[in-house]
Amino acid sequence: MLFKYDSLGLRLADHQIYLLDQQALPAQEHWVNATEPTNMEAAIKALKVRGAPLIGVAAALCLGLYARQNPEQAKIEVVAQRLRASRPTAVNLMWAIDRMLTKPPSEMFVEALSIFDEDVVLCQAMGKHGAELIKDGDQILTHCNTGGLATAGIGTALGVIRTAWEQGKKLHVYVDETRPLLQGGRLTTWELEGLGIPYTLITDNMAAMLMQQGKIDKVFLGADRVARNGDFANKIGTYSVAVNADYHQVPFYPVAPYSTIDLHCANGAEIPIEERQSAEVRGLAGSGGQICWAPANAPTYNPAFDVTPVTLVSALVTDRGVFRQADLLLGKLGKV
Repeated sequence: MLFKYDSLGLRLADHQIYLLDQQALPAQEHWVNATEPTNMEAAIKALKVRGAPLIGVAAALCLGLYARQNPEQAKIEVVAQRLRASRPTAVNLMWAIDRMLTKPPSEMFVEALSIFDEDVVLCQAMGKHGAELIKDGDQILTHCNTGGLATAGIGTALGVIRTAWEQGKKLHVYVDETRPLLQGGRLTTWELEGLGIPYTLITDNMAAMLMQQGKIDKVFLGADRVARNGDFANKIGTYSVAVNADYHQVPFYPVAPYSTIDLHCANGAEIPIEERQSAEVRGLAGSGGQICWAPANAPTYNPAFDVTPVTLVSALVTDRGVFRQADLLLGKLGKV
């Protein structure tokens, strides 16, 4: 079957939304129907679909299809707010839903398709801008998953790496496992295998030693929300990578579409941080079954994201260009 709106992690066909279940990867490539808002909300919360840009696209499509069948504004508002609240940190979700609500019900589905198309173009632009920062022979560290599974296009940080690779630059990617949910180990490696890009999987606590040994030339990773001053939230563990990169003088580049910048958020202290269930720290559930490595009642702390201060950012790569640290410190994000 051919799909007009077809990304690595989302397909739209016959007015139905299908998501590649990212919890089942890499062992199984299982597609789930998330057309109904309750199913989409559950899929977002369970991380069957994830990545700030793709969450926004998926939720917008869901709301657009709902509005076609249920044009009553009050009902649309209820569904919109439920979808909007399903992941509190990823600002692209709020941005996409808020944008949808500026349209009358009859135009919402077309608006959602526009959001999908725009994300594809944004990813290409980020890839082009970011690839200029990569030299032939670079060894790159990445954290979490930022490729086609996280967007409607080629990705954010992984899209930058892919673009550089397709330009003919020889690269090697070191992939943090990204605990506790292992999105690096399960998803980024799966994408890199498909692209044919050389990589090595490491546990998160190996990155500092590799930097010390001179084996990391640059760090590229994503961002779920960027504050007006350049502080940003990303998958838990990002702050540790930033501190290590700063100490070892390794350039550190978050990559995100401009829509990820929350100009209403003054700094990182204002970014809400989602805390997830304890079971994710005590063990792991996925395609390999359920594994528990801690006592069933072990107390846990499980923030899904951490905040990296702008002082540790070498530059922010966006679809509108590269903002160097000096630009960020001068407040230029809100002047584009």
